[in-house]
Amino acid sequence: MMKFQLIKNVRLYAPEDLGVTDLLLCGEKTVAIGHGLDPTGLDVEVTDGCGLNATPGLIDQHVHIIGGGGQTGFFSLASEVPLSRLVACGTTTVVGLLGTDGFVKTLPQLYSKTKALCQDGITAYMLTGFYGLPPPPLTARVAEDLLFIDKVIGCKIALSDDRSSHPDATELLRIIQQVRLGGFTSAKGGVMHVHLGNLPDGIGLLLDIARRYPTLIPYISPTHMGRTHDLFLQGVEFAKMGGMIDISTGGTKYAEPWETVMEGLELGVPMERMTFSSDGNAGVRRRDPATGEDIYRIAPLDKNLEQTVRLITDGGLTPSQAFSLITANPARNLKLTGKGRVAEGLDADLCLFTDDWQLTDVWARGSRFMRGGEIIRKGNFEQ
Repeated sequence: MMKFQLIKNVRLYAPEDLGVTDLLLCGEKTVAIGHGLDPTGLDVEVTDGCGLNATPGLIDQHVHIIGGGGQTGFFSLASEVPLSRLVACGTTTVVGLLGTDGFVKTLPQLYSKTKALCQDGITAYMLTGFYGLPPPPLTARVAEDLLFIDKVIGCKIALSDDRSSHPDATELLRIIQQVRLGGFTSAKGGVMHVHLGNLPDGIGLLLDIARRYPTLIPYISPTHMGRTHDLFLQGVEFAKMGGMIDISTGGTKYAEPWETVMEGLELGVPMERMTFSSDGNAGVRRRDPATGEDIYRIAPLDKNLEQTVRLITDGGLTPSQAFSLITANPARNLKLTGKGRVAEGLDADLCLFTDDWQLTDVWARGSRFMRGGEIIRKGNFEQ
């Protein structure tokens, strides 16, 4: 028997501001939104949302769910992400990918972790490929990965990085062709997710492709676009051509990510053309200034939410504008039609916040994972 849950008198940013309303959940879906919902005769768990703000569950489209790192030996490999770390920052949909290493950390491992997170109760997808060329798929081809492997929604490559395989325009076009074929045949959409390093060419090759073949722009998804200012300015040009640019809230950056978004808006980039992602759970190496020794830590996952709130508190944006960066915009970029919004018939992925944007409650696919700021449902082996 499906469970009903009613959230009453909550200020809903869907992400559009829909004012104070009620939400009725049934099973994994949101089934009704409106004032004074009264499901008489139903066995309903009621949550009082008075004084709280509701948003869609957050989407993080770049997470090393099986751990990144490994650049200074096996001991520098990061571990898998536990479910509770994702829930703690409101992430209900995650896209996992490989990093520099595609040999110790492998695509079968990534697929296994992706499926495990789904069994834990959130929504998870993955990208095939890594820094190597041609992209090593799980099947015979990238297109077949999208076609026949349920959780694969795109392909990752690297560009303008001294660790990349330095693809040329022809190689990039072939990958886009594979992503496009696999995407529209499987009805997934498909993206070529492009890691950008700090080499001076930036996204020059991608801009050339976009100018020559504008119909391919929706399949190109460059990330780490706030790494350098020159790279971001190239991203501004790409966004004005109709592309999506992803700004990492972790890792190397020329400015605070919320400031980068504000600069983009000032330069004429539409808000709907920008997204945040965390680059979380990578292995981060830092030099201890006191001892000169290397220190290793896990890259944080909570920077997306932190920087989104800064857009509201410091940038003066509305919650609807700010939260679109981690809800509706990445859902549109990834072609996830059931995600990124709160609407009748869509997945019941929800976050509740106080007026000062402290996270209090999380639902993923209709199941409650956080109540009153406390995680009440953890992943397997976390109990």
